[in-house]
Amino acid sequence: MYDQPRPNPSQTFMTFDQMLERVRYEGAYPTRERAAEAVHHVLAALGRQLTGDERADLAQCLPIEAALTLTSQIPDTEPLTGWGFVKDLAARTGAGPAIARWDTGAVLAVVRRLAGPDLLARVIEGLPNGYALLFGQVELRRPRLLAAAV
Repeated sequence: MYDQPRPNPSQTFMTFDQMLERVRYEGAYPTRERAAEAVHHVLAALGRQLTGDERADLAQCLPIEAALTLTSQIPDTEPLTGWGFVKDLAARTGAGPAIARWDTGAVLAVVRRLAGPDLLARVIEGLPNGYALLFGQVELRRPRLLAAAV
């Protein structure tokens, strides 16, 4: 039937409005505007961390408005750990770390579904430690020094 293995595609397609409603539900936000704010802040912060094919492939999985937010950011020269990502988001938005972590979890839970497991694994592998938890995944990565020695 199939000559070659097919990559695991994204799980679903969403319009931006559907994405906002899903984030609103995940984050238990009182308004759609608050969900939109979280989406824009978190995706902009993620856009500052992602580079290469993973960035482009993830953008293709997102609704156009979300993809533009992700790709309009210039990647930072110093990548942040997962906790650094949350602290940076808190500083940029003026929210506390708990709110920044909550927003991150709500938005990235939806991004995880849109990306699908194969792309998500590539995205997480390309980021420093701590991002798997932000996407609602278990952190199973081996330390980079050990991986290079094997």
